[in-house]
Amino acid sequence: MKEIVSVFLAGGPVMWPILGLSVAGLAILIWKALELRSGVKNAKGLVVVSTIITAEPMLGILGTVTGIMRTFRAFDSASGAASPMAATAGIGEALITTAAGLIAALVLIFPYNMVNSKVGD
Repeated sequence: MKEIVSVFLAGGPVMWPILGLSVAGLAILIWKALELRSGVKNAKGLVVVSTIITAEPMLGILGTVTGIMRTFRAFDSASGAASPMAATAGIGEALITTAAGLIAALVLIFPYNMVNSKVGD
């Protein structure tokens, strides 16, 4: 668990919206699945999940940009001495947020498509 938390925090501030959207998307899909189980078929809320699935990879790319910007700032120090560890942290942030955005979207897209196809029946 500590490993997951440390990787999450190393991903920088963009990880928080990715996490929030993932939780919201999963909550909506669970709600829709429970509705379907009770015989209710409506698409209310599915457009939100679709938007979340689209937004999460874009947030991952935003994290990539901020991570690379952090790397460039590490090399643009006033003293002229670049810190390799600071550069590594920025690249790590970029990679973590990219992966998180893609994984979050992938986790939601399969249950979304299943629920969406059932609502359309």
